Amino acid sequence: MVIQTEYEFVLPKGYVDKEGNLYKEGILRLANAADEILPLKDPRVQNNPAYLTIILLSRVITKLGTIEDINPRIIEGLFVEDLTYLQEFYRRINGGGSLTLTTKCPHCNGQVEVSLNQGE
Repeated sequence: MVIQTEYEFVLPKGYVDKEGNLYKEGILRLANAADEILPLKDPRVQNNPAYLTIILLSRVITKLGTIEDINPRIIEGLFVEDLTYLQEFYRRINGGGSLTLTTKCPHCNGQVEVSLNQGE
C-alpha cells in the first residue's frame, strides 16, 4: 500500500510577491510530529499563539508556484481567504475524516454547507 504524502492545492486568490507575480498552485505535504511540536519553541509563537499557523504552514507547504523556499514571510503575505483555505486543507489531509465548509452558491448567492471526504 502506498500512502499519499503530498497534496496539490489551488489558492482561491493567490499569493502576490513584491514584483506583482501571482502564485496560486502549490503542494502541501503531510505533517509529522516535529512539524507540530517544534514551532511551539519559536518565540513568535510563544508571544502570539496564533502565529503557530504561520510557522506550521511554512513547514508543510513545499511549493507555491515556482517558489520552493516557503518561509513564514510568504505565509504572512497571503490573503486571509487563502490562509483560511490552507488551514482547512491542512486539517482535512492530516486529520482524516470529513470536513464541512460554508460557502456561497454560485447560482443563488445563498450560503450553503458542502461536506468533503478525505481524498475528494
